[in-house]
Amino acid sequence: MAEVKLTEISADHGLSDDQVTHQIQTGNKNTAEQSLTRSVKEIFRDNIFALFNLINVILGALVFYTGSYKNLLFLGIAFFNTAIGIIQEIRSKRQVDKMVLLAEGKINVIRNSKTVAVHSEDIVLGDVISLGRGDQIPVDGRVLESRGMEVDESPITGESETILKNSDDQLTSGTFLVGGSGKMLVTKVGADTFVNHLSNEAKQGEDTSSILLNTINRIIKVLTYVIIPLGIILFVAKLYGGTGINRAILGSVAAMIGMIPEGLVLLTSMTLAVSAMHLARKNTLVRDLPAIETLARVDVICLDKTGTITSGDLKFVDAIPVMAGITSDQLKQIAAGITYSTGDNNETARAITDAIENPKWPVKTIVPFSSERKWSGGQFEDRDQYVFGAPQFIFKNLTASVKEQITSNAKKGYRVLAIAKVDDLKPDQPLRNPQMMGLVLISDVIRPNAANTFQYFRNQGVNIKVISGDDPTTVATIAQTATIKDAQNAIDMSTVKENADFGKIAQENTVFGRVTPDQKKRLISALQEQKHTVAMTGDGVNDLLALRQADCGIAMASGSESTKSIADFVLINSNFDAMIDVLKEGRRVINNIERVASMYLIKTMYSVALSFIFLFLAVGYPFEPIQLTPITSLMVGIPSFFLALEPNFSRITNQFMKQVLIVSTPAAICIVGYIIVIEIMGSLFGMRYEFTSTLCVLLTGAICWFALVMVSRPLNRLKAGMDLLVLAAFFAIIIFFNDVFSLVSFFDKDIWLYAVPLIASAYPLYMFLQGVISTFLTQREKRKQKRLKAK
Repeated sequence: MAEVKLTEISADHGLSDDQVTHQIQTGNKNTAEQSLTRSVKEIFRDNIFALFNLINVILGALVFYTGSYKNLLFLGIAFFNTAIGIIQEIRSKRQVDKMVLLAEGKINVIRNSKTVAVHSEDIVLGDVISLGRGDQIPVDGRVLESRGMEVDESPITGESETILKNSDDQLTSGTFLVGGSGKMLVTKVGADTFVNHLSNEAKQGEDTSSILLNTINRIIKVLTYVIIPLGIILFVAKLYGGTGINRAILGSVAAMIGMIPEGLVLLTSMTLAVSAMHLARKNTLVRDLPAIETLARVDVICLDKTGTITSGDLKFVDAIPVMAGITSDQLKQIAAGITYSTGDNNETARAITDAIENPKWPVKTIVPFSSERKWSGGQFEDRDQYVFGAPQFIFKNLTASVKEQITSNAKKGYRVLAIAKVDDLKPDQPLRNPQMMGLVLISDVIRPNAANTFQYFRNQGVNIKVISGDDPTTVATIAQTATIKDAQNAIDMSTVKENADFGKIAQENTVFGRVTPDQKKRLISALQEQKHTVAMTGDGVNDLLALRQADCGIAMASGSESTKSIADFVLINSNFDAMIDVLKEGRRVINNIERVASMYLIKTMYSVALSFIFLFLAVGYPFEPIQLTPITSLMVGIPSFFLALEPNFSRITNQFMKQVLIVSTPAAICIVGYIIVIEIMGSLFGMRYEFTSTLCVLLTGAICWFALVMVSRPLNRLKAGMDLLVLAAFFAIIIFFNDVFSLVSFFDKDIWLYAVPLIASAYPLYMFLQGVISTFLTQREKRKQKRLKAK
């Protein structure tokens, strides 16, 4: 077996097959990237060993002690909730994992003098990796060959300035190649690499914040501190109040079960996971589940022209001489000479290499394209020094005739680039004495569905901002053709000073041309300071800073590995139209969880209130654990799973708690009020416990059903059918299984003598209280807004 000596590895030959096999067998192999999804083991562990499941098991043990085994039925509901969550998350994991494989880029390594594309985990110590602009450096190593390699080391240093790399310079995993190309020797793999020693900003960063999950978690946190102490106090109070130990246990357990919104957290996580699965089927990879919710709240989308408005399939059109004595063919040769020599692989470079053959000029010095410079250049043997790029970045001042030519062609939608001769070609210094030789025209094609996509976002109240490195006139013309609103409001960012008011610039303009990477980031930051939620789409290294800054980052699968590695979404087909599906999924999640959350919190609210009240009453708690099962499962659990997956694409109101309280608070007040009335009636008329608890179940079930109908609106045949079906099932339990659930017989006329008038009065009372609470919350919100304005 061939041993590997790092000092003897050739940049052109790389490792042999035997050497690769030897490195794998000796453990000198890289490790796979951390999965976006949890492992099956983690899914089982996190769903089974949840806090509320632990509480349910303890409560089950207490019920078991009483010998009332039928009251253990609530454990079955908890079991099925957990099982459904596990099954759905595993299904979602499999679909998302398939998308990860499609989105995952490969790394070019040199083996046996041939370029081979391998996955990151297949890299071995001593491999020679071929790097190009936009590549993320997967492992640690050193430079073997550099063709103007410029690296962004901000994940390590925090500074966004690029660093020029020459032979034998060190390269660190997690950094990005923002200019040039070359080869590197792998000197560290697996756990020894920097990226595995330190969680770096670019690849991992902070998790996307979820308003929805944060709100629900706050509710759960409060309940955690309330449930156990209140349950213990209630038990002690009933025990010392003369209630038998078994009745005290059953009452306390019923109270604690009622307080647990056990399905709410599960339902939220499951709904996000199902959304990720739906999006994966539509060729969109979700790298961070809460980002689905974040995108639904987005009101500004910033995008580049290429790949979103246009197809990205650029074509060389013409070369127009400006300098006397220069021909179009000479301009083509210079453009091709620079492009082939620098090895650039961006859209413009591919358009040049597709149209013009390699002149094979011997090169002395090259300066690859950079998003900051916006030009590339080269010095060739027996020839002058030339640059090729954006006219505004090559020349401080342009003549009136050249400006007119650039503007007229830009208005036709062409990308206009300049070729110039210079006296001194250095990447870190201004160009000396640039002389205009001619212009190069590049064309692009607007995507067929672009106008419809932008119309949809406009109808949804989402503003579009086009941030591009191209000439603003060109971009504005294309944006207007794609029917982007206010596309005529364009600005050339190369004319904007460092200390300019970016907030005002971002607000007043729609199209931003000749934008540098740092300016992209500042524009997005300015929009965020104006309380906008901003999404950014990108496909190149010039978008990295902006993608990190945005609330939600979206990358094209055809783009660079560096952009895909930090984006929240990757569009597998590089089709911006898929963003409509992502927006819809996010809105479906938020709107549906918002309405089903109110159903869970009704039970929590009335259980907490009843627990406090019955601390001071001499009678037992009005429910046994088994009596809550029909209400919990039929009026909340089963319908919530259907409603959570319903299409619901209306705009986000950002009033989660208000919407929840409008439904849940009046229902909880009604239930508590009616139960107090029933207990008073029971004391006055000497009703037995089974009779009063049956009345409590009927009234609670009826009010919860009113709330279910409320959150089901707008009703359709499916939702109306579901509502009627659960009501029928509720009555079936009372008719046929009353003994099992410790209820009096359905055919006991005395129960309906009290139940019918109480239920009949419950609906108008519920609607009245809802109106009062809605008015109160609206007025409180107005007062809050006035106070904020006054500040």
